Order: sequence, then C-alpha cells, then structure tokens
Amino acid sequence: MIRVTWQDLDSGQHGDYEGELPVTIGRQAGNSIVLPSNHVSREHARIEESGSGIVINDLGSRNGIVANGRQVTQLNLRNGTQFRLGPFEFTIHLEEAAADDATVAYDFETIRENEDDTAYFNSPPPPTQQAAQPQQPVQRPVLDKSTIVIDKVEPIDDAVFRTRENKVERFPPGSFYQQVVSVAELRSLGLPIEEVPYLAVGGGMGSFIWVDHLRVFGVKPDQVRAIGFEPKPYGRYRRLCQNSQIPDHERLRSDSGSTPDNVWGWPGYAMREAVTDLGKGKVGHSFAVVRQIFGEPTFSDTYTPISGRVFESVDREAARIGWDQIWKPGRIHAIRKTDDGRYAVAYSAGEISRPGVHSIILAKYIHLAVGYPAIRILSDLQEYRENTGDFHRVVNAYEEHDHVYRELERNGGTVMVRGRGIVASRIIQRLFEARHVNPNIGVLHLMRTPVKEGKHFGRAKRLVKSHWEFQPFNWPKACWGGTLRNKLERATDAERSKLLDQWGGTTTADRVDWQQITRVGLEEGWYDISFGEVQCVEQDPSGKVVTRVKGNANLPPANYVTDYIVDATGLEAGLDSNPLLHDLLTHYGLRRNSKGRLFVTNQFEIEGMRNHDGRMYACGVMTLGGPYAAVDSFLGLQYAALQSVDDLKHNRAPGVRGLNGFRSVRQYLRWTRGAQP
Repeated sequence: MIRVTWQDLDSGQHGDYEGELPVTIGRQAGNSIVLPSNHVSREHARIEESGSGIVINDLGSRNGIVANGRQVTQLNLRNGTQFRLGPFEFTIHLEEAAADDATVAYDFETIRENEDDTAYFNSPPPPTQQAAQPQQPVQRPVLDKSTIVIDKVEPIDDAVFRTRENKVERFPPGSFYQQVVSVAELRSLGLPIEEVPYLAVGGGMGSFIWVDHLRVFGVKPDQVRAIGFEPKPYGRYRRLCQNSQIPDHERLRSDSGSTPDNVWGWPGYAMREAVTDLGKGKVGHSFAVVRQIFGEPTFSDTYTPISGRVFESVDREAARIGWDQIWKPGRIHAIRKTDDGRYAVAYSAGEISRPGVHSIILAKYIHLAVGYPAIRILSDLQEYRENTGDFHRVVNAYEEHDHVYRELERNGGTVMVRGRGIVASRIIQRLFEARHVNPNIGVLHLMRTPVKEGKHFGRAKRLVKSHWEFQPFNWPKACWGGTLRNKLERATDAERSKLLDQWGGTTTADRVDWQQITRVGLEEGWYDISFGEVQCVEQDPSGKVVTRVKGNANLPPANYVTDYIVDATGLEAGLDSNPLLHDLLTHYGLRRNSKGRLFVTNQFEIEGMRNHDGRMYACGVMTLGGPYAAVDSFLGLQYAALQSVDDLKHNRAPGVRGLNGFRSVRQYLRWTRGAQP
C-alpha cells in the first residue's frame, strides 16, 4: 500500500490517493491518478516496486518528472519524497520500520499526520519520545466534497518539534489549547521566537494594502512582518485571473478605479495609461482613454485597467515600502492571546508544500487577510468528475482549462456555462473570441431560474437584460462614501443583512461590448439560455457530457448533450473552509454576523479578540455583512486598511503617525518619486 498526495500549484487544488502498487499517473481516464492538465501526458508515470525499493518511472512523457529542480526518468521513493509532474507537486507517504531503535535518526522535513492522529516518521520514535497528546481534541473543519482548497493550511496538529529537553512534542505546543498562553512558558520550549509590533496574516493583496498604509503612516519595515505563501502579494489573484481568462494583457472586467499601490488614489489607472501611451506616441489611444473616463457611464463604458499594469504598479510599490524585507514564506497554524496583552502566532516557515522550521511570532497588532479559502464547484459536477475521472470536459473557471478553447478552435463543439456573474461573462466573451477562429462553436447557458427584475432600493433599480443583472456604475466606489456607507455603519447587524440583500452584490459590469455579445449570440442562435434544476450529470458512450434537468410546473424535463461544461459559479467564502479561521471561531467562540462571517466593528476589529491593548483586525470576504458592502474589491481592502490604521493611530500604536495636511503632501511627493516612506 502507498499513499500519494498532490497539489496543483496553479489552482491550489489538492488530491489524495491510497492503494496498492503499481500506481499509474496521467491525463487519460483509466490511470490510478488522473490529472486534468495538458502539461501531463496521457500516460505520464508509474510508481512500482523494483530491486532497489519503490521507484517512479517516466513513461516517455513530454515534460518528464522533476525532482530537486532536475528532470529525471527514474526516482527512488521514500517517505516524504517530493517531485513534480507539470504543475502538480506530489508527496509520497510511507511507513518505514526502524532497523535499530537505539540509533533513530529523525527527519523532521517528512513528518505528516494520518487520519487517526499517528505521526509519520522516517523511523518511529522510541516510546520515551512519543509526541505529547493535546489536552483536548482539535475541531477540524468538515469540508463539502465540492470544495477545492486554493491554499492548503494544515490542521493545528500537523507537526512536531523537539524541546530543549530533547523530547518530541506536538506543534503548536500544548499551551495553545488554553485561552491565554503564557509567554514565559513559550520561551521555555526552545522554539524560535520573533517579536514584532505588527503582523499581517495571509501575505496577499489585503496584507499588502494594510502594510502599505502602515508604512505611509510612519511604521518602519523592521516593525512589520507579513506571513504568506507567495512572494508576490498578487500571486494567487493573478493565477485566478489567468485561469478565468483574464491574462496580463486583458482588462479586468469590473470597475477597478481604486489603486492598491497608492493610498491617495491619484493618478488613477486611466490617467496613468493615457500619459504612458502618450509618451509612447500613441496619441489616438491616449485621447480615447481620456474621453472614456470623462464620458463614463453615460457616453462610454466604465474604464477598467489592464491587469498586467495593475501587477506592475504593485511591484513598484512593494519595492518602495520594502516588501521583500517584510514578507516571509510560511503557513499559520494557530493564533492565541498571550498573558502580556499580545498574540502568539504558531507558524511553519517555508513554502506551502514543504514543512519548515516551526516558530512563534509574538505581535501586538494582527491583521487577517486570508482571502477566499477555496474554489466551489457545483456538487453535481464534482460527483460526475469523481465517477468518471473526467477532468478534461468538465472544468471550473478558476482551474487551468485553456485546453477547452484550443480544442474548440480546432474542432468546434458546444459548451455549457453555469453561473452568471463576472466570471461567467468573461468565459462567454472568451468563447465569443474563439468563434472568430472557428464559428462552429455553440454556447448553452444553463441558469437555475429566470431573472426578470433586478435588485432595487428606493427609486434605484439594477438593470437586467437577457436574465443578466448588472451592477451599478462604480459599485465599490458608491460603497465608499455617501449614503450607502453611512447607512451600513449605523445599521444593526440584522439591518445590514437586509440592506445588502436589497442592494445586491458585485455581479457583472454594465458594459456595451458585453451586452452586444449576448444580444448578437441570441439573434444568431449560437448562444442560448435555458433554465432548470440539474438532476445529474453523466457521460454518454461517445465521451460527451449529458446534463439531465428536472422538470417543473413551467418546464418539461430536458437532457443537454455538450462537449464541455465550464462551472463559473464562483469561489467558496465560508469561514469553516479555512482551518485557521475555523480554529479561531471554535477556540474563542467568536461571534458571526448575520451573513455568517466574522463580526467586526466599524474599524474592522474582530469582536472578541481584543487582548488589553492588543488588537486584531480583518478584511475581505470574511467581513461581508459588516460596515462596508464591496469588501472583496480593491477599494474594499483599502477602506478596511484605512479604518484599522486610523484606529491604531487613535490608540497611539507605536510608529503610527497622522496623515493630514503637510505630512500627507510630503508622503505623496515621496510616492511620486518612488522614495521610501
């Protein structure tokens, strides 16, 4: 028996296989492990026994097997061995008996946990060095089978460490099962401990924006630490954009008037693009951009920036504020209050896929920005993929699925799209572009129910065309100021839920070019909209996908046969899909708001996590239902950062200075020159 786990480094999807040797790996159905990627050959590799033990052999694949940065054709496997096939990183899990208990050699890089909480070692420890058992069981989140984790965060008890007395103890230590942790007790364990005033948990765009505000408000880089999975704060966001068919040269679909690299917001992306292109001699395009921003939304579509330029601007600001000094790779296991008014954060330094040195960070002010924890694939589609092993024809929009468009451009075919938000609109636009190469492409858009009327509040109503509901002009900015923000900040928890239901969230942008695509598609017949609740999804003898839709009083049952299905229903936002948030909620009994997310104050402080002068803040989708509506937009992340840093200034946090008048002008001029804050 062998256990193999893997992670798609592009989408974050994880997989697990346990079975007898041999184990075959490839893209084609029938393999023991089926990987849905064109970077993997149909029959890529085989794990089997040989005279030297267990090995993996390349089967003549195009991309081979990569181990330790080198391409190999054969690799000897032992417990903890890691290798890559295309974008997938594999880890081997074996139990190996020790030859001599008196000369045990521990390899802490290969420690893992199995289902019954027995640690995997290269050699099992002798009885006197068994890992200490926790004082109470850890409550692990139970994920629906249709949840695909984007960035895996291991459970709280996934590793061990060696104490000063040379004993093996579970990490985080037993003191983390208390409500308040003794700092003196932590120091006695011999773990590496780092102390900083400010800690950003997540390391993505939300963390970057918060750190940027701290730096502009006067905090020095050595006072801040950010822990995350990737050195680029936009790394995961960029991958999700690219997978959902927004490459670096394309424009973001919804309004992105805010600038994550500039707390003042001027100049915005449009003005930067106009000036840059004017300098390159592109006078016509520069004038068109200026005309667009002065004419939107009545005489022109809402301006949206080119995604690659957004990432370039973040890179410039990251270099200016010293992000490379602030960010450290690692994964957070747990956060606890300490007996001196701070927080103890247990984390493993190193890349997400490789356990590293287990450490503790003590910080007085913490900011949580862990983003969307998972991709949510429709349960009927996930069941189909599990039953058939077909990850080729049924894909999620946030997974890497460029092969769908390449094959359609070559062979034609029919695609079913499910979902009708921003991502669905971009997928349909990409299919429209593919029709320029091959007009024999049809799009069937399956929706659960018709939408004839948009959300309305007072005399304002959202526009609906062809059962698509469009978000108002500059929805995130409308949430920033004026009556929307004031109403939400003053409202009770129940009133906030009602207001958000009335306003609606971020749907797709009201754009003429997009509406033209759907209108022409309906008129020409290559785009069709159908309604109904899916009963099941099956594979027909030819390999195509059959979607069986239930009937109701208004519609008869129907069967739709398509070449591909693209699930564009969005991302998972539930708190329990993230083990760190789940642990905080259960350990401290934190309050959830009416939308089931973290209850935060108007300053985005997490209620129930204050520790004397210590503060813990949050931002992003985990705060939906709080004082701001468009929390997962760039502007929402900036607003949450501004509110929390202003609160730090009000509470006289170290290094945080006011940003008013002369000092704001001086800091802005430093930003324009690229000088450090």
